[in-house]
Amino acid sequence: MMLQELRAGVDRATIDTVLLALTDMQGRLQGKRLTARHFLAEVAEHGAEGCNYLLGVDVDMATVAGYEMFSWERGYGDFVLRPDLDTLRPVPWQEGTVVCLADVAWQDGSDVGVSPRQILRRQLARLSDRGWTANAGTELEFMVFRDTYEQAWHKGYREMEPANLYNVDYSLLGTARVEPLMRRIRNSMQATGMLCEDSKGECNFGQHEINFRYADALRTADEHAIYKNGVKEIAALEGMSITFMAKYDEREGNSCHIHFSLADEQGPLFERDRALFESFLAGQLATLRELTLLLAPNVNSYKRFAAATFAPTAVAWGRDNRTCALRVVGHGESLRFENRVGGADLNPYMALSAIIAAGLHGVERGLELEPAFEGNAYDAQDKPRIPTSLRDARELFASSAVARTAFGDDVVDHYLNAADVELDAFGAAVTDWERFRGFERL
Repeated sequence: MMLQELRAGVDRATIDTVLLALTDMQGRLQGKRLTARHFLAEVAEHGAEGCNYLLGVDVDMATVAGYEMFSWERGYGDFVLRPDLDTLRPVPWQEGTVVCLADVAWQDGSDVGVSPRQILRRQLARLSDRGWTANAGTELEFMVFRDTYEQAWHKGYREMEPANLYNVDYSLLGTARVEPLMRRIRNSMQATGMLCEDSKGECNFGQHEINFRYADALRTADEHAIYKNGVKEIAALEGMSITFMAKYDEREGNSCHIHFSLADEQGPLFERDRALFESFLAGQLATLRELTLLLAPNVNSYKRFAAATFAPTAVAWGRDNRTCALRVVGHGESLRFENRVGGADLNPYMALSAIIAAGLHGVERGLELEPAFEGNAYDAQDKPRIPTSLRDARELFASSAVARTAFGDDVVDHYLNAADVELDAFGAAVTDWERFRGFERL
């Protein structure tokens, strides 16, 4: 949507609300609902203010210690939300509403360096310096339940009813059970300007996936964040609930496979420059373990990495091999690799930033690509393993020279603290598993 279209909609009284949103460390949309007239009169040009704690809190929005930029001692002042008018688009499932994403700046106009959107912008600028752009597509899996979010809360998220009671992977009969919801999501996202391609069932009970056409990496991350928020809102309107947890139960987890390629002014690069493709992919292998934190940021993320679940365990690449962490697919101009490590709980800006940083490391070091893995990578004994816990990933990220060179100490330390907050919260919790295991028998 162009700004003049918004003005016309306000004049016709068909638009009255603008959602001004930033993406926080967890990849969630946070911001304000503005009257459309106020947005046009003031905010579109000058921005709006928001409390800087939005990039210094945990999942529960609790203020936590350890952040250099944000603290009680610093007073939790405001930063500026600068609308990126290129992201302005309708929100069809909310009456008279549009959304606009914001970049985050300090009062002096300088970027807030730990903002996920700014982090990705800096990695894209590194590519631009070489005349390159990044194309990406993210494939988000989720689980649908017939309970509302409020019912799920009151149940303690136990004994919930999945929308499907058996594996509906590729099943047209099984997916028809939830087609009213899926159709509404597909059509709503199409109406926002996203290029929706398809939806399909997945393996776990009530598990589904909706896919979109690839785009430049920043647009893909923006649309990922809007889509993920919108899916939950639409499910709530339908009296249902959806989770993007990486691992909801002991069956298959929710993944976020990321397809990635580079282009220049002449078009896609990987097919035309195989040496570039191989060094970029070699960089993924060389740094995957130390950058896993940006693909799997939560305690729950690591329960997804289990053999024979289509989630990888070995750091290996293969041609159209879904047992590997990195899967090379496509031919000619469509040649690309798929990173299969991330779960649906990842922050798309951080995940794409990690992929770019890894690839540039491989290019700058001239890394050679090892032979493609053949066979079942779950059984590979000679391959490095993906970290099996958030604590392990946190330590690898902390000692990563690649991360500190690519992102800077301030970003690395900020996201290390976020991992520490998550670990401390989990360490203090007593789980249902512990109660069932120990209440009587220990």
